[in-house]
Amino acid sequence: MRITFVLPGISPTKPVGGFRVVYEYANHLSERGHKINVVHPLTLFLDKISFKKRIGIPIISGINYLFGLPKVGWLDISSKINMVIVRSLEEKFIPEGDVIIATAWQTAEYIIGYSPAKGQKFYLVMDFYPWLGPKDRLEATWRAPFKKVAISSWLYEKVLEASMEKDEVITIPLGIDQRRFCLTEDVSSRANRISMMYSPGSYKAPEDGIRALEICKAQYPDLEVVLFGPGSSRKAIPSWIIDRKNVSEEDLVRIYNQSKIYLCSSLAEGFAFPPAEAMACGCAVVSTDCGGIREYAEHEVNALLSPPKDPQALAGNILRLLKDEDLRVRLAKAGYKRIQDFTWEKAVNEFEKAILNQR
Repeated sequence: MRITFVLPGISPTKPVGGFRVVYEYANHLSERGHKINVVHPLTLFLDKISFKKRIGIPIISGINYLFGLPKVGWLDISSKINMVIVRSLEEKFIPEGDVIIATAWQTAEYIIGYSPAKGQKFYLVMDFYPWLGPKDRLEATWRAPFKKVAISSWLYEKVLEASMEKDEVITIPLGIDQRRFCLTEDVSSRANRISMMYSPGSYKAPEDGIRALEICKAQYPDLEVVLFGPGSSRKAIPSWIIDRKNVSEEDLVRIYNQSKIYLCSSLAEGFAFPPAEAMACGCAVVSTDCGGIREYAEHEVNALLSPPKDPQALAGNILRLLKDEDLRVRLAKAGYKRIQDFTWEKAVNEFEKAILNQR
């Protein structure tokens, strides 16, 4: 089958969660014999300025990407995949196929007008308002005649709230590559170390995480904290925090495995990859109840969750685990066991079935 994924831009050097989802699906589907195109536009509508500022790659990066041959430096992409660079998402630049998949509301706005020659229309729903798009435009694309696949039950409910029929949307949770993100260090004998992804995105609320860590450091002077994540500068990072910034996947797995606790301070997440990866590496997860994380994290069962925008509550849950080793180890082991159910093989099986059943 000829399957085309349409991304909203290009990110050759900076990891982007939604792009990673598409590349993982593309890799696995290509291995199953499907002919895969992944379309990357250099530009979108000029009226999407806020989107360009948030995630768009500067023109010079697009030129370097184009003339350096299509390549993603932060994830291995199968050579079987046709990585397509287009000037815009006008239909004339899009390859013909059997299935075409919108991967963001901006791409859905284009694809809705494409002719049947481009393929049957699907929509991989990963965006949420207000941080990743305006509510009216997001919901308008959710109501459009696509077969919609939400990446979490939380997003599934959001789509249904936009007056959708249940038979027009399904949930397929994402996967974790258990071969890469795996347990290498004993859960019960880890130093007092916490890891956290620091991202400048407003919905990541890194300042809430930092404040929670400062509260904990006051009670546990020996506490170590390691940050990682995109960007070359940080705001208000205490000197006692180790900031690794952009790390390789190998280093990231090492960071997870050397941490007792993983902290997530996000206001909202479509699925939340880092806490899931940390679980697979034996961390006890302390997080805000940020929506998509509910797909695998359950309060007091395999994680500790608290309301967003409440650093005191986050700190309280961290301190519980620092004071109670039995609780920390129990949650870490339960999280590790739970996340084993989330594999790309399982996700791709369901995704492929959804596509084939609609044809």
